[in-house]
Amino acid sequence: MKAIVIREPGGPEVLELRDVEEPVPARGEARVRVRATAVNRADLLQRMGAYPAPPGSPAAIPGLEYSGVVDALGEDVTELAVGDRVFGLVGGGSYAEKIVTPARTIARMPKDISFPNAAAVPEAFLTAFDALMQANVRPGDRVLVSAVGSGVGTAAVQICRALGARAFGTARSQQKIERARALGMIDGVVTRDGHFAEAIGKIAGSIDIVLELVGGSYIADDLTCLAMRGRIVLVGMMAGTHADVNLGMVLRKRATIIGTMLRARPLEEKIVAARMLEQNLAPLFDEHKLVPVIDRVMPLAQAREAHEAMASNETFGKIVLEV
Repeated sequence: MKAIVIREPGGPEVLELRDVEEPVPARGEARVRVRATAVNRADLLQRMGAYPAPPGSPAAIPGLEYSGVVDALGEDVTELAVGDRVFGLVGGGSYAEKIVTPARTIARMPKDISFPNAAAVPEAFLTAFDALMQANVRPGDRVLVSAVGSGVGTAAVQICRALGARAFGTARSQQKIERARALGMIDGVVTRDGHFAEAIGKIAGSIDIVLELVGGSYIADDLTCLAMRGRIVLVGMMAGTHADVNLGMVLRKRATIIGTMLRARPLEEKIVAARMLEQNLAPLFDEHKLVPVIDRVMPLAQAREAHEAMASNETFGKIVLEV
């Protein structure tokens, strides 16, 4: 089968389309003929050698999400059938024509959705939904979403709207703010220097939940924005892994800071995530309360160009690779 392989750690030029051995499902596993996958920040880090794939996942084939059709089943798999249209998350390996994964981590796709659209859903919408559940989001909560034009950001805005929460956001351009408004965001601010607390305070008041996708210096402003007993959920660290945090403010506001990551979770939690995807999120796509947000669709062979596009930080929503 064809797959994108990381030749060695480095820039986009190390991604090569190669013939590799087709995987065979073992007991409890299913094989999916991948029809589309999507690009994530973790793929870029893995390519650079900064984020190795977890044990059991292909070490040199990136890709965390997929949509496709079940084409083979291992022994004792009863929850799926050959021909099922499915999507989901994997630890790696979805930049390929076929993947093998535990059957119970696979979810059935929404009924009326294309494979490219479905591939834009699992990582972004599960990450956002899971983070908001950890923060115990409630109707009426004011939620600040950093990097609101990202895949997770655009998903979070829509999920907030569906749950009755009020989303606000930060982005690096006014165009992204306007496009996020069209998805249901109440208002947002452009930030180029990592400071936004004063501007957010003027348009939103105090914030109940921050979905932090940038990290680094943003944490200090998150705390300034936060209401009493507010929650910060740290999802990404594009701005770095260190922050100058006023611990006195954490104490005074009785703030909670939660760290979350999907990729490294144990199998049992990934099974729960798959059920969340199928039972909680897929129906909202069927009801058109949620929609995938795609910046562009490219062929798998153009994975290098797709990585370059993501690294530019100019995209809005997901970059999808058709396989």
